[in-house]
Amino acid sequence: MLDVSASTANDRSAKVRLGQSAWIPKMTTSSPVPHADDADSDRLRTLLERAATDPDSQAWSDLWTELFHNGSLDVADPLVLHTLADMAEDENAPMAASALHLAGALLVQADQRYETRNLRHQYASEVARLLSAANRWRQVTTDRNSYCHLLEAILNLEGHIHWAQDLIWGIVNEEYELECPDPDGCTSLWVVIGERGFFSAAEDYALPDDIEPFPLHPADPRALEGLGRRLYGLALTDGHEQVAHALTYAFGEATCPECEQRLSVVGQVIASSS
Repeated sequence: MLDVSASTANDRSAKVRLGQSAWIPKMTTSSPVPHADDADSDRLRTLLERAATDPDSQAWSDLWTELFHNGSLDVADPLVLHTLADMAEDENAPMAASALHLAGALLVQADQRYETRNLRHQYASEVARLLSAANRWRQVTTDRNSYCHLLEAILNLEGHIHWAQDLIWGIVNEEYELECPDPDGCTSLWVVIGERGFFSAAEDYALPDDIEPFPLHPADPRALEGLGRRLYGLALTDGHEQVAHALTYAFGEATCPECEQRLSVVGQVIASSS
């Protein structure tokens, strides 16, 4: 079983694709003076080449900053999703995971920013390749958190929801910070799911002598529907029983420590993401 969180020495095929491939032209001494667009393309090409040879390089941080956070590089450039799909199909597990995470985030951001699915339609073949690679890695990934991030990437690549990041964040970090749905704005609460237990509490839950924890109410797996049922089934099928168990709490109910009303955990995750 491959572990997406483990280092993999075999990045030779990625170097061939990005470092020597004919579809990434090189500047020569006879090339014209580059315009601003040429400079951006060169910058993008350089970052992708560096990222392909080192999953831990600064290039990945720069790609996130310049493609996702400040948009100084164009996500619709043909190099972006094509190259990320190549990386995702490589046998270098950390690189594939990084490529899938970035590609999924970029697609969801484009959906939200432009209120269209044009980027997905324009690069439908690349999105299909990315999704196929994500599902392949999902079935062979043994590390719990790496597996969770692959589920997030799959949801983002499919484009069904925009709150996958917040949902999976809580599973990985074993807690959600939510608001009581009471119309008077009752209080903030923590929903804890994992090694520390399964409970809701006030914000200072880390001080056990000063809080009263309220047990969570997990969903009955047999009663799960839609996304909850699907994610639970995938986790069980892929041998991640702990993830499946945590998902029953994410799709279950918590108790507000202030007014003691029951609330849907995933419902409040959605509310906080909208």
